[in-house]
Amino acid sequence: MMRRIMFAVALSALVAGSVGAADEAQPTPAPTSAGMKGKVVVLMETTLGNMKIELYPDKAPKTVENFLRYVKEGFYTDTIFHRVIPSFMVQGGGFTKDMNQKTPHAAIPIESKNGVKNLRGTIAMARTSDPNSATCQFFINHKDNPNLDFPKPDGNGYTVFGKVIEGLEVVDKIAAVETTSRPPHQNVPVEPVLIKSVKAL
Repeated sequence: MMRRIMFAVALSALVAGSVGAADEAQPTPAPTSAGMKGKVVVLMETTLGNMKIELYPDKAPKTVENFLRYVKEGFYTDTIFHRVIPSFMVQGGGFTKDMNQKTPHAAIPIESKNGVKNLRGTIAMARTSDPNSATCQFFINHKDNPNLDFPKPDGNGYTVFGKVIEGLEVVDKIAAVETTSRPPHQNVPVEPVLIKSVKAL
C-alpha cells in the first residue's frame, strides 16, 4: 500500500482510501451523464439501516456516471464502511468484510471545482494525493468539512456528487460504532458495517 499523505491525521485516513489498482491507472473520460433528467436517487441498504442518496449529475457528471457504473454492476454489494472517523466522515465502497480490497475500474478526473461543499450528509469521492485518482471509494461527511472544499487541503479539494436525503441517522449510527486498527488500516469498525446493496431508484 502506498505511503499515506500526511495533510493531517484525519485527512491521511481519508486520502489513503483509494489505493491499489487505481494508483497506477490513468484518468479516463467517463461517459457523459448530461442526458439525465430529474432527480437521480439511489437506495443504499446497510446493516445499520437504509439511506436514500440524491446524486448531482449536473454538478459532477463524470463522477455520477462512474458511481452509477459500479451500482449497475453490483460492485458495492457486500462491501463495507472500512474507515469511520466520528465528527469527520465514514468511508466505504472498496473493501470486503475480510478487508480484501476489490479491483476497481480506472480512475476518473476530479470535479471538485463544481461549487458543491462538503457539508454534513454529502457524499464525495475518496482519493490519494493524486487529484485524479478516485475510483470506487466514497465517503459521507459526518459534519461540515470546509477543509475538504476546493482548493483545500492540497489545492484540489474533494468532489461532492450527492447528498443523503433520507436516513441521515444511519450515518450517525455508522459514525458511532467502535473502531480498531487492522494494520495497515486504522479506524476500522470492530463489527463490519456491511453495504448490502446500492440500487438506482
